[in-house]
Amino acid sequence: MTDLTLYHNPRCSKSRSALQLLEERGLAPTVVRYLETPLDAVQLKDLLAKLGIAARQLLRTGEDEYQTLNLADPSLSDAQLIAAMAAHPKLIERPILVAGARAMVGRPPEKILEILP
Repeated sequence: MTDLTLYHNPRCSKSRSALQLLEERGLAPTVVRYLETPLDAVQLKDLLAKLGIAARQLLRTGEDEYQTLNLADPSLSDAQLIAAMAAHPKLIERPILVAGARAMVGRPPEKILEILP
């Protein structure tokens, strides 16, 4: 069985639903509360590669930090956006399930089921 890691925020209903979906299938992922244990830039780059998306696509645009840091600026590089997410993990979309070399953002939560082995 492939190791599963869920980047989780227990205060988020979508994140709680994703965890419940996995548990209902008898799966016990490693749960990373990424707000308490933030990812660094290297980990975020690896996660983006597994997701197959650009850094901008992982940003939560409704967060205050998004506005405060002017992250809507199209001239910002992926490295700058990754640095912002590393410094402000609240900006990272959630939940995210990693299954081996693949990852999926659980929006809606059922999306994570697409990458289960």
